[in-house]
Amino acid sequence: MKGSSILIIFSILALILAVVGFGGYKLLYVSNFETKKTVYVYIRQEGNFEDLCKQLVDSAGCFDIGGFKWVAELLKYPDNMKTGRYAVEPGMDNITLLNILRRGQQTATRITFNNIRLKSELAERLSEQLMIDEEDILSLINNPDYCDSLGFTIETIPALFVPNTYEVYWTIAAAKLLQRMYREYNTFWTDSRREKAQAINLTPVEVAILASIVEEETAVADEYPVVASLYLNRLKRGIPLQADPTVKFAVGDFSLQRVLYQHLEIESPYNTYKYTGLPPGPLRIPSIRGIDGVLNYMQHNYLYMCAKEDFSGRHNFAVTLAEHNRNAERYRAELNRRRIW
Repeated sequence: MKGSSILIIFSILALILAVVGFGGYKLLYVSNFETKKTVYVYIRQEGNFEDLCKQLVDSAGCFDIGGFKWVAELLKYPDNMKTGRYAVEPGMDNITLLNILRRGQQTATRITFNNIRLKSELAERLSEQLMIDEEDILSLINNPDYCDSLGFTIETIPALFVPNTYEVYWTIAAAKLLQRMYREYNTFWTDSRREKAQAINLTPVEVAILASIVEEETAVADEYPVVASLYLNRLKRGIPLQADPTVKFAVGDFSLQRVLYQHLEIESPYNTYKYTGLPPGPLRIPSIRGIDGVLNYMQHNYLYMCAKEDFSGRHNFAVTLAEHNRNAERYRAELNRRRIW
């Protein structure tokens, strides 16, 4: 074979190797995901590879899903998937993403649970943000022994949850999540807050119960310290709280616009028209602002409150029953005028 022929053959082989090498390099290291911002893919326990590929195409702007699959098969990834929530950055290449997926290198997710009334609502909100099933959460917070292990009852367990934004892994188990909430609860209840609670003869849980009533009574946050003080005045004097939200809770209908005498007769420990003191548990998960509104109450002598007749969401406060009755009559007259029964 002549030298020129050998040179041609070597040149062709070199070209083939270069093409193959470039193709391999491209499959491994050239950007395959173009998104305007970081997006996340979710792998559940069953580890469905095709579902992951669909997410990469639909959400992560994958150019060449076939190339991604080829590299994944090369690394034997489809048989070794790890559950989790994973970030796909703009411009990421196949090998970088697959290394993250293979290592189970999750990105934490932020969870929130504001404006929650019922435990079922809490479980639903958390399950929407995490891999946890609603029933896994409910089985714990409705278990008397488990609640007792944390220092709560099934009635008071909502006080464990301090509404805020928390970072956790999407795959966190229900029991570990509650342990995290327990640590956050103890962090929130600083010495300063505990001393303020002690000064008004309430435990942290009792503060949460009162804060939940306060928040149900008024949607105006600057009234929290005023309403809190009114109920503290009643507690000190042994006067029933007579808080309408506790009756709504007992009836099981927060949408009631008008609490009638028939509602006041319901037999329930939450009915503060029948029973003195605080109810057995919170009516809702109180906010930090609601709790601090109780701890930093405004000192006054009010014993009565009634919604303002202008339906502003604010209240008229009174020291005497006679003054309160006048306020209540104006409010009732406006309810009748607007035909709110």
